[in-house]
Order: sequence, then C-alpha cells, then structure tokens
Amino acid sequence: MNGPSASSDLGIENTNIKTATGVTLDEQQQTLVGSVLDLFAGRPSLKKLALWDDNGVFEDNITIATGRKQFEPQWYGLQTAFAEIERLHHEVVSAGNPIGMDLKTRYVTKGIKKEQIIASRVNIFYDKDTGKITKVQDKWDGELPDSSFKNVSIEQLIDPWWWVHYGEGWAWWMWSFTWDTWWWQAMRNLNSVSVPKMVSVPKNDEEDAKRGNQ
Repeated sequence: MNGPSASSDLGIENTNIKTATGVTLDEQQQTLVGSVLDLFAGRPSLKKLALWDDNGVFEDNITIATGRKQFEPQWYGLQTAFAEIERLHHEVVSAGNPIGMDLKTRYVTKGIKKEQIIASRVNIFYDKDTGKITKVQDKWDGELPDSSFKNVSIEQLIDPWWWVHYGEGWAWWMWSFTWDTWWWQAMRNLNSVSVPKMVSVPKNDEEDAKRGNQ
C-alpha cells in the first residue's frame, strides 16, 4: 500500500493530515488515517472499508461492533442518522500501533436537528504485514466504559435538571442510560446487532456510487 496513489485509488478525501510536533506517519499510516477520517466524516465506501480486516472491531461508548457485518453498518449509519457532520479538529499524536489521534466533531441529527460536539481519542490498530485495520477505538473524552460503575452521584439522581440534561443526551443517541456497566455493555452489544438490521450496506461499487460514496 502506497500513500498518495493508494489514497487516490481508494477515493480518500482527507489527505491533509495534521500531526503533532515530532510525529511522522509513513505512507501506509497516512492512508489508514485518511480513510478513518473519511469514515468519521460520514464518507464511507466499500473501497475504504476494504482496508479493514474481516474480523476487525469498531468500539465506542455506545457500541462494540465485531466483524464486517457489524462494523460496516455503523459507518454507513452516520449518513442515515445525521444531517450534518463537521470535523472541528484533528491531530495525530502518536505514530505507533495503535496510531493515536485527537478528534473533535460536530454532529446534527436529522429530524430533530439536535446538535452535539464529541471530543475523543481515536486509536487505530492495524496489522503491519497485511496493512489492514484490526480495530478502531473511539474514546469519548478519552475513555470507554470499563468494569467499574459510572460516576453518577446520589445528588445527581435526585436533581430534576440532571435528568433533563440526561434525557437530551438519551434522545440524541437513543441509547445510553445507566451507571451500571453491565447494562451499559448490554446496550453497546445491542447497538452492534440492531444497527445492521436498520442500515443497509451497498452490495457493490455501483450501488455505492449511486449513494455518492465513490
């Protein structure tokens, strides 16, 4: 896999990749980062997703999508769910494996026009031999749910304004209520299974092109 030519062949739009001082990406890494930036911008394609291992994983705070049948609909789902996706900032901070990147994105949902800004640390794991992405972690505020309880206090639970703000967030993503990680994990797993039933993935390049993804 080569840099500029590979990016052009794959239709990668994000080729101007910003890196922190002292961080240098090789051509393979530039292609992978550019493709992932496109995916977060709601610009998926079968060609870009061909850069992923068939058993690859996409993980964020509301889903754990394992395997092509689960992670592809997650990316195509952004086109379905959001009227606007605007990248506000990105910077690659580590050129290791995983590649580490800070990302800030503004999302506006279709219909209710709810706006949300998410700042996250994105980790891109890849197989150096095959050049395939094996996992992408999107850690909102730099964190993913772990095995501990979420930090919700009793004061928050009895505060009606906390519930109002919480309800807004729930309506936006339509997924996450819980301070119990077991339930949170269950909801993430449910998301990975339910999204593929609601979001269709193009069967071939021709169908992909009709959606404007080539």
